[in-house]
Amino acid sequence: MTTLPETTELFCELNKGNTSPLGATVYHGGVNFSVFSRDCTSVELLLFDHVDAAHPSRVIQLDPKYNRTYHYWHTFVPGIGSGQLYGYRVTGPFAPERGLRFDPEKLLVDPYGRAVAVPAGYDRGVACRPGANLACAMKSVVADPRGYDWEGDQPLKRPYSRTIIYEMHVAAFTKHPSSAVAPERRGTYAGLIEKIPYLKELGITAVELLPVFQFDPHDAPFGLYNFWGYSPVSFFAPHAAYSSRRDPLGPLDEFRDMVKALHKAGIEVILDVVFNHTSEGSHDGPTFSFRGFGNDVYYMLAEDGSPIDHSGCGNTFNANHHVVRRLIIDSLHYWVKEMHVDGFRFDLASILSRDSAGHPLKNPPILWDIESDPALAGIKLIAEAWDAGGLYQVGSFIGDSWKEWNGEFRDDVRRFIKGDNGSISRFVSRLLASPDIYGHQEREPEQSINFITCHDGFTLNDLVSYDRKHNEANGEQNRDGADLNLSWNCGVEGPTQNQAIEELRQRQVKNFLAVTLLALGTPMLLMGDEARRTQLGNNNAYCQDNEIGWFDWSLLERHADIHRFTRLLIAARLMRDDTTLMESLTLNQLLRQAKLEWHGVRLGAPDWSHESHSIALTAWSASRRVVFHYMINAFWKPLSFALPSPRKMPGGTWYRWIDTSREAPEDIAPWDALTPVANGSYRLVGRSLVVLVALAP
Repeated sequence: MTTLPETTELFCELNKGNTSPLGATVYHGGVNFSVFSRDCTSVELLLFDHVDAAHPSRVIQLDPKYNRTYHYWHTFVPGIGSGQLYGYRVTGPFAPERGLRFDPEKLLVDPYGRAVAVPAGYDRGVACRPGANLACAMKSVVADPRGYDWEGDQPLKRPYSRTIIYEMHVAAFTKHPSSAVAPERRGTYAGLIEKIPYLKELGITAVELLPVFQFDPHDAPFGLYNFWGYSPVSFFAPHAAYSSRRDPLGPLDEFRDMVKALHKAGIEVILDVVFNHTSEGSHDGPTFSFRGFGNDVYYMLAEDGSPIDHSGCGNTFNANHHVVRRLIIDSLHYWVKEMHVDGFRFDLASILSRDSAGHPLKNPPILWDIESDPALAGIKLIAEAWDAGGLYQVGSFIGDSWKEWNGEFRDDVRRFIKGDNGSISRFVSRLLASPDIYGHQEREPEQSINFITCHDGFTLNDLVSYDRKHNEANGEQNRDGADLNLSWNCGVEGPTQNQAIEELRQRQVKNFLAVTLLALGTPMLLMGDEARRTQLGNNNAYCQDNEIGWFDWSLLERHADIHRFTRLLIAARLMRDDTTLMESLTLNQLLRQAKLEWHGVRLGAPDWSHESHSIALTAWSASRRVVFHYMINAFWKPLSFALPSPRKMPGGTWYRWIDTSREAPEDIAPWDALTPVANGSYRLVGRSLVVLVALAP
């Protein structure tokens, strides 16, 4: 418990309080409240006895002459502590043409609140309409995060060169009955803890969690729920519904229990953070928090006061406003210092490079704030370097510490593997960590986060099973979701009993997994792709809190060969003997020092033509003790590839490690059980990938 200086104790006695820190801060004898609101005329602090209360137990009117300093409203309330429910009502002008939308009838969540309680009768619609909403509004909870026993835990700071990212949804991971998690823990932080042995056995070193900040589950078409969580209400509070504990402070401790348990297993925690918009939507959306404290501060507005929408969600967070910049930095500090997370993936991060009018900035203040912050040094920072307003910054995102989701890797690998013409050169560049995109920056190869699938789009199974999106279940007449998926159904739309098509799909899945985990860069896998999880062709399952969006664990038995293939690929990647060297070299240095030989079906004669669908590469490890010979045939007919003479290789023999055309267990061999192959040539069936290795004795 914090001890206050004598002068502050005097302020507390007078209930004046302090401007800093923002939010609700627990001290000996009471709680200090402080909130920013520039243009309002009055502020009320409401205290509640329980989350469903229709009336506050106490209303504290803040005196603008006594409880206001500059634009900060503050008070000290004695006799309360952690667990106290509260909210604000703020009065001010309703002048949309000036960007002001104060509503004194709405209960507001504290922008700096560390916990949020959600009543059983929560109703988004009431927050959109005129009138009071106390009984059905989310409420902030006073929390003191300092009492948790971390048992010496710290962020792991694992090098990217030894990182395998697994993008996953906290609830979807264990909600399915097949998860074998007890019903009361399914879909929770505690449920995820139970599955840590699975992640560790698969070889995952970092989980990238879809949003865990408190979000609005009702921000979805009627009758459905916002399941993914890209609808934030708070940037500090963990999502309450992901906790198996029902007390208001339970989510804080359960989230930290999860982080601590993952760290003990050597797995980092990366949060998908949404600083580009909030759940308050457009002008007709609800008033939850930011809009009620300062709509013109927190959001980008046009000259007529209407919201600018570069997020595709109705509003755009005004990230480069000095007050909003401070909030974002304070949020990141909180999740690193108090919640011990290892990094952040920034959703639609290009929005953070826009000014208050939505124009791109050459040197965005918030990005340089994050880049240069000593508390964030060594923390993983990953940008989704584009936004819904058309700004695409892959390869040009600001800063030296940021890694980027490489959308070009996703698209170019998809094109080549499915057999598109004109894709060979770009595919090869993606295998080498995209020097055409990143080579000018003299950065490490791991700047490119390589992925084929993510939450947004088809799963890997659906990528090879559907030509078109099937989002009818979302209630938007299949208008939502991307139309360009670069997918191929292998001959039949959706599930099939045709054995030949199923074998081809199985092969294509393995091809995609192999390319992702063999390419230079940082690999990222989507939850369930290792078991061919399907969303039945839905490529925008944000509102599917059901079997469409959940991980069906029975698939692990049905597709045990895919799971085994993924596990052995990851294990081999983490065994690389050149990892230490790679950590000290830029991508350009690595490629200059690498010994690479390109081939086609004939040695030394790669086919770079528009119609080429095949390539071969001989690559020596940094120690020169291992040589890999990669052959990729994306053509629909068999091709025979000439092999380099094994006499020039360590050990004098080629061994087969991977052949995606073979059935398990011959599709991939454990590193200590490789099969020698005949010299001369190797025949690849159509649409297959083969890796041979030569090993020094």
